[in-house]
Amino acid sequence: MTPSLASLILLCVSFGAALTLRAETEIYDIDPAHSWVGFSVRHIFTQVPGFFGKVKGTFTVDRANLENSMAESVIDVASITTSAALRDEHLRSDKFFDAAKYPTMTFKSKTWKRSGSGEDRFVVTGDLTIRDVTKEIVLQVKSLGFGPGMQGTAISGWELSTLLDRRDFGITAAQGPVGNEVDIRINIEAGLRTLVKIAK
Repeated sequence: MTPSLASLILLCVSFGAALTLRAETEIYDIDPAHSWVGFSVRHIFTQVPGFFGKVKGTFTVDRANLENSMAESVIDVASITTSAALRDEHLRSDKFFDAAKYPTMTFKSKTWKRSGSGEDRFVVTGDLTIRDVTKEIVLQVKSLGFGPGMQGTAISGWELSTLLDRRDFGITAAQGPVGNEVDIRINIEAGLRTLVKIAK
């Protein structure tokens, strides 16, 4: 093999390897009108449900390998709703979330790992910040798929769940009547913003 031919083959192999290191990554913006950040917590005997009505954020998705995905969100604490106005104001007060001082909660994922429950299910680890306290949490995430939305734009769907202990974030009021374990259930619909290429 001549030196020039060997160099050409090496160049082609190197170029092909470089191409495999690049992936198309899609960015989906959470649609707050079609997303739900819900929770329930025990009050004496019963589970009381509620939700946060204002959420924004993104899912950055590598559809060839969803384990390369990322998610981040910001939730407006004052948008908490439990269908009882007096209770909602109490939850916004400094006894609980202190929405005036800490107006948002944030989450940013760090790792996505495929779970043993199916190809569309993931264990997502990330940092959740409430009342200026940041804790690592683990979310169970299900990809509901990708497809066209009502307006013809591409959308993605996600279900997320976890259990939190409110005391971990400094929310300790009403011990006894109000439970400490909070069941989080989130449904997300997100619209495609853009498509970018990134090197890995």
